[in-house]
Amino acid sequence: MIQRISLKQLEPKAYEVLYAMENYISTTDIKYSLRQLIKIRVSQINKCAYCIELHTSDARKAGETENRLYALSAWEESPLFSDEERVVLAFAEEITNIAEHGVNDITFENLKKHFSENQIAQIIIIVNQINFWNRIAVTTKMFFPPPTPQN
Repeated sequence: MIQRISLKQLEPKAYEVLYAMENYISTTDIKYSLRQLIKIRVSQINKCAYCIELHTSDARKAGETENRLYALSAWEESPLFSDEERVVLAFAEEITNIAEHGVNDITFENLKKHFSENQIAQIIIIVNQINFWNRIAVTTKMFFPPPTPQN
């Protein structure tokens, strides 16, 4: 696959803003592991191979288990995710697929059982940021460098 264009090269100022947002996200109250689950799940929905590979790799490095990574696309059927993770994943899916049914009031109320309003705002930002990245990567056909063969 050949990348169509490089927004990073063509619009470096825009990329600076995107990286600044990533820096902000890294300072939020949302646990790193949960941020990675959000990023992977949203990327799965959006079929963004680049972001799936990137964030799965980051999650593994941070100690996420293979079982949970494999089960993430079917999290609703898996006992491996906490109630907190489940409500965030449901919320992330609803935001990502917002044109289908919007964001359910019950999902939003369930979020309030686990997170403050500030944390909910941070989750909304995280979900929308990864959706933005997914759309850039899919549109431009970004690809994650393949691993080098090991001897």
